[in-house]
Amino acid sequence: MNEQETINQKPETIVVGIVMGSDSDLPVMQAAADILTYFEISFELTVVSAHRTPLRMVEYASGAKDRGLKLIIAGAGGAAHLPGMLASITSLPVIGVPIKSSNSIDGWDSILSILQMPNGVPVATVALNASRNAGILAAQFIGAFDQNIAEKVAAYKEKMNKEVLEKVQHLQSAGWPNTFDK
Repeated sequence: MNEQETINQKPETIVVGIVMGSDSDLPVMQAAADILTYFEISFELTVVSAHRTPLRMVEYASGAKDRGLKLIIAGAGGAAHLPGMLASITSLPVIGVPIKSSNSIDGWDSILSILQMPNGVPVATVALNASRNAGILAAQFIGAFDQNIAEKVAAYKEKMNKEVLEKVQHLQSAGWPNTFDK
């Protein structure tokens, strides 16, 4: 990976790789980058196509651990082979993000391609277009070994809890007819 291909942090501090099969996947994968930025987890973001750049994919996966990556988030649409192919090459955990593409069967092709991995080549799979969840899951994996990140994830979950309870309180005080207009 050269310097222009890396987005966000200095290469020596990068711990998560975010890859996508095409630059058209960036609007979906941006949420993973955003949540990792929120948790102050360094990452690189690039395009690696299992079908159009297979040698680049092999190079990326085989060198990921030596570059200091702790895990890879891989988004792909259509046949969605990228997450599984990366997982077959690296010993790092891979989180797959199925992406609903324009030539997709409502995203089912992507979901099943990532979800139905053979025994021995696991890929953690999040919901269709749910790269934010992939970023949160990555933070939880890293937080298992980094107390600072674990505390940030706990605070994030507590913030979500408070937001829901505030909505419950608003619903109870304003009543449901007045709640959803705001």
